[in-house]
Amino acid sequence: MGDEQVAPPSKQRRISQRGIATRERILEAANRLMFVRGVNATTLDDVREASQTSKSQLYHHFADKQELVRELVKYRGALVLQRERGGLERLRSFSGLVRWRNALVQANSLNNGKYGCGLGSMAVELSDQDEQARAMLSETFAAWGKLISDGLHRMRDSGALRQDADPEKLATGLMAALQGGYLLANAAHNVAPMEVALDMALEHIKSFLVEPSGEPTR
Repeated sequence: MGDEQVAPPSKQRRISQRGIATRERILEAANRLMFVRGVNATTLDDVREASQTSKSQLYHHFADKQELVRELVKYRGALVLQRERGGLERLRSFSGLVRWRNALVQANSLNNGKYGCGLGSMAVELSDQDEQARAMLSETFAAWGKLISDGLHRMRDSGALRQDADPEKLATGLMAALQGGYLLANAAHNVAPMEVALDMALEHIKSFLVEPSGEPTR
């Protein structure tokens, strides 16, 4: 990935509490920098400076930039899934989907739509560069999509969605709208395209809703 490779591959070793804190500090710094600048534009020297670590400390935990990036994929993925579980694990209604949509749009508006999705931006950069990172990102997106489809399954099982609704396909469409919305918002530096993309996907899901009377919505 165009960065120096100085140390040999790291070996499994015990890490002290201080070492754990240093490793976390490096990952946090890499996460901040690579979210704003991107993976390829961020060097190990940038990460060392931002994390206030020495070269020996950094290479003690990460053999090279590729290893750091792979660990960051796992780190960022865990953060995203933790956030998404808060909004989706108990999803049982269309209003819950709207609240989830509003939270994502509001969070992205804090940056005026800039930078996009932390996972989506990494997928764009890494999918053709690092097969292992691509596979990890794909697994994380699948887990994210499953949180949505599980909620849609609960809605269908409770009678809120018609029986002919396909939760997996609806979840895929909603995820595609979300990621496309992030991309367009980043290009425009405005969250409006993200709002439009999500609202159109939600309108499609809404077409499968069942009224309290048991009749499909029109």
